[in-house]
Amino acid sequence: MFTLFGLGFLIGMRHAFEADHAAAVATLATRSHSIGHAIRQGVVWGLGHTLTLLLCSSIIFSLESTIPERFAQGLEFLVGCMLVGLGIDVVRRLIKERIHFHVHQHRDQIHFHAHSHQGESKNHQSSAHQHIHPQAFPYRALLIGFMHGMAGSAALIILTLQTTFSPFTGLIYIVIFGLGSIAGMAALSLIIALPLRYSAHSFTWAHNGLQGCVGVITIIIGATILLNTGTLLLN
Repeated sequence: MFTLFGLGFLIGMRHAFEADHAAAVATLATRSHSIGHAIRQGVVWGLGHTLTLLLCSSIIFSLESTIPERFAQGLEFLVGCMLVGLGIDVVRRLIKERIHFHVHQHRDQIHFHAHSHQGESKNHQSSAHQHIHPQAFPYRALLIGFMHGMAGSAALIILTLQTTFSPFTGLIYIVIFGLGSIAGMAALSLIIALPLRYSAHSFTWAHNGLQGCVGVITIIIGATILLNTGTLLLN
């Protein structure tokens, strides 16, 4: 039993590094004002993902049924749409908002933040460069995690039904799997946030180039999912 749960945690961490998940958290990292904020968004993504898995699993276990294949494919299609939208949003902000980055120090904390000059008539040097530090709960990350959890629930529930002895054991497995995915997403957010932060310290163009790559790759991954699931849905 402990081997099963340990394997669930490791599979959960591995699950966080799948291409569509990495693309989603990368787009979230482009909105982060610090490494800590990026990690927080990754953790909240994992929380949303886990809550959805638990909800779907509870319903499926209580009904002693499985998610229809057609419905699961439809959810995957929606994930593709979401990724294309997230990628387009990154590229849009990069082009239209004239974003560049500044390093600031408050007491002993050094951080960077994105700053936009969209709509300003002043030149860059005379701009006030005012900024705020958002403290609100990252609902965007939570909703993206919800969506990914719904799309990935079918395969996980089938695997759990095949490898566990009872619905209760299956739910514990999914909780541990979720904890693994939260840990994996936090680590992935750190990996993605580090080059974004240090490129912002040196060259705005390098940082913007990384963001452009994130946007384009996310669009490509989303379009690939749309093509694959769309073909299945049409057949």
